[in-house]
Amino acid sequence: MRNIFFSRKGQATTETVLLFPIMVIFIVFIIKIFGVMVLAQKMEIAAFYAARRYQLQSHTTAYLQRWDRRYLQKDIKKKVEDYVGFNNPAMVRFLSLRSLDLKISQPDDEIWTHVTLTAKTAPPRINFLCRYDKMKVCEDNADCLTGYNFLCETGGEIQVIKYIGPNERVLPYIRPEGK
Repeated sequence: MRNIFFSRKGQATTETVLLFPIMVIFIVFIIKIFGVMVLAQKMEIAAFYAARRYQLQSHTTAYLQRWDRRYLQKDIKKKVEDYVGFNNPAMVRFLSLRSLDLKISQPDDEIWTHVTLTAKTAPPRINFLCRYDKMKVCEDNADCLTGYNFLCETGGEIQVIKYIGPNERVLPYIRPEGK
């Protein structure tokens, strides 16, 4: 019975206390990197949805193209924002979302329509990394300066471009008898 209450030799608490903050920093980095990867995948899926829907529902006549600009593009953008997570405050905070832009254009000399989806993110909220001067941390390394600017100052921008052809839906087959 007495052996239960005796202290046993084990890991030094100093090492554990020193390693715990480093482990927390790595966990925060992994979560933020995972968030950027999730956002990139969501943007690819949302851009495919926007391009395909615009391809199938857009019009070629000038009168109906106004409907495309007024209603269809706004509805597509609303659905894409909902999918990416702009309507969920927790998702906005996790992905550090700032704004989303949907641009649909067809250059005059091309057949292809360009659907460009751009998400702008705020800097990740890792404040303890931004306390230091960036010139001392990076020592004029361009890649390091870009990473520091993303983490502490500007955030980032993820852009996905999809190219869609003209609307080539097959018309329904109608039998000659009208049945």
